[in-house]
Amino acid sequence: MKIDEVYCLGDIVGYGADPKEVMKTLSRKKIPSVMGNHDYAASSGDVLKFNPFAADSIYKTIEMISENELKFLGSLDKKMTVDLEGTKIYFVHGSPRDPLWEYVYEGDNLKIHLDTSKSDVLVMGHTHIPFTREIGGRLVMNAGSVGQPRDGDPRASFLVFDSEKGEGEIIRVHYNTDAAAQKIIDANIPVFFAQRLFSGT
Repeated sequence: MKIDEVYCLGDIVGYGADPKEVMKTLSRKKIPSVMGNHDYAASSGDVLKFNPFAADSIYKTIEMISENELKFLGSLDKKMTVDLEGTKIYFVHGSPRDPLWEYVYEGDNLKIHLDTSKSDVLVMGHTHIPFTREIGGRLVMNAGSVGQPRDGDPRASFLVFDSEKGEGEIIRVHYNTDAAAQKIIDANIPVFFAQRLFSGT
């Protein structure tokens, strides 16, 4: 499978034990990213909307990264549009009307979000639950998550969009969950986030 471009839908930091390495990878590979709510929380220190586990994870993340890395997170745009040979693709972490905080699920009224984005293809994250839906010749998709899955499948999830066919495909891959979980525990991030890697919920 040939991949021409890679995009990140946010939450670069906030759950895992390698925030610096993730940011270095994005920079080295020149991967464009939108801001996720965890990126916002780390860069601003605002954890008011977070549960205690997530807030604790953000505080640990802030301790692990530099001031320049925090500024990088705070500089991310909350939405991104790409014109791919006449197909307008809209990337956002949450939703077009609330880029950081709104959860959008497959059973929701997805046309509202498509219309708000004024796009042909809308790609979101935030829920960690992947899906693809065609609505009137347009696409709404969620890439899922490469960590912290919430759909019962512990494998990493990402999305591939075939611009020639106009179709999206969810890809699931195994990775070393034992090592990732142990790193979370060793970093004193709440063990809940290590356990979720195995349960997928």
